[in-house]
Amino acid sequence: MKKILVLCTGNSCRSQLAEGFLRHFAGERAEIYSAGIEKHGVNPKAVAVMAESGIDISAHTSNLLDEYKAIDFDYLITVCDHARESCPLFITDATRFHFNFPDPAKATGTPEEIFDEFRNVRDQIKTYCADFAKKYLSDN
Repeated sequence: MKKILVLCTGNSCRSQLAEGFLRHFAGERAEIYSAGIEKHGVNPKAVAVMAESGIDISAHTSNLLDEYKAIDFDYLITVCDHARESCPLFITDATRFHFNFPDPAKATGTPEEIFDEFRNVRDQIKTYCADFAKKYLSDN
């Protein structure tokens, strides 16, 4: 079984969304973890937009990268440039992937505009995770 770590700055939005979708698309084919360079807590808007997609991440926790030093990961996915730049601090032989998704927590505007940005980022991450699972976790 593959082990995947999704890494972001605060482990509050993007990495949480990716963890939820990767768990969904990978099923029993992988163990999925997420962490941050810092720990900001799971963003309630991330929980809400995932619930709209039928995925419950309300029990997720915000974790620091150091908590996973002892795990031998197969894949490391960074979902923001800050995390990628900090990755050399995390020694691993894992195959590394990177995609810099916008940070929905930085969205401004009306409450609906902010939620729309969370939905937009959620949908980008969903597509990325579906493609990743198909390419790297397929049974073929």
